[in-house]
Amino acid sequence: MALKNDQYNQILREYDSRKLQNKHALDKRREEAYELIPKLKEIEDKIISLCAGSGRLALFGDDNVLKDLREKTTALKALQTDLLLEHGLPEDFLELQYSCVKCKDTGYIGNDKCSCFKQAISDLLYSGSNIKSILVKENFSKFSFGYYSDDYTDESIGMSPLTNMQKVVANCKNFIRHFNKNHDNLLLLGNTGVGKTFLANCIAKELLDRGYTVIYLTAFRLFDILEKNKFAKDEERAYDAANQFEYILDCDLLIIDDLGTELNNSFTNSQLYLIINERLLRQKSTVVSTNLSLTNINTNYGERIFSRIASKYSVHRIIGEDIRLHKAVNGLNSG
Repeated sequence: MALKNDQYNQILREYDSRKLQNKHALDKRREEAYELIPKLKEIEDKIISLCAGSGRLALFGDDNVLKDLREKTTALKALQTDLLLEHGLPEDFLELQYSCVKCKDTGYIGNDKCSCFKQAISDLLYSGSNIKSILVKENFSKFSFGYYSDDYTDESIGMSPLTNMQKVVANCKNFIRHFNKNHDNLLLLGNTGVGKTFLANCIAKELLDRGYTVIYLTAFRLFDILEKNKFAKDEERAYDAANQFEYILDCDLLIIDDLGTELNNSFTNSQLYLIINERLLRQKSTVVSTNLSLTNINTNYGERIFSRIASKYSVHRIIGEDIRLHKAVNGLNSG
């Protein structure tokens, strides 16, 4: 779906701002490096002079001289690298640093939108559910097995909460590792507060860092968008909902959080089937978290949806105490 001109221009302005920030950061690093290692500035001036000479010689087609200049330039850059490393600086310290190395912060690779541009579109369309700020706190580096007990065995699964969660996390990391090959889907089952949303956010962070497009929506927000897409009469709202709907179908990973908290009816059931089935056909991965059991899913959403999930999703049940309640109680006790 096409963006409105003001939306498209907003994203382009963000790219321009990002490039300007990168340039300012490079200028600052150069000042620091030249002050620390004055020899670097001399080498840089020589490289600039040689490059200018190469340009002039190229007009006359003097291949031998051009080859000589390229060899000299390469040697000077190698000397630069050695000096940087000797002083504890990374070898790319004097190079532009990009937020996206694939498109070099242009938003495009050739004539195609880069994945970072597609994610920028998603973030704009779903500005109310942008999870990037949340992912700073909820990612695998902040994940702790300390909230899962190893003191008892849950009879329903034959494992302790800790052993079970270790297995679930390992499977989630395997899902990430083979994301673009297997097009797998995950269903995370469990009671309130056992870590389903946190784990979904960990997956989102890893895949965003790898350049995939990720959309996170609560079930309530998802069905609100689907309802507007179907019934909105206001032209602008209908246009926005249609855009959102297309990205729901086509993003690399869709996360539907808290399935079962929405108002359940024939419309939501038909729309959920549409989303699940269409994404399966497009080989797009989906992660669903819910407090419902498999039996409840079958009862609430019907055989068609249950069949798709049971056959095409890897089901992981998380057990344990309510972590949010545990944190709240500990916070009160330590206060």
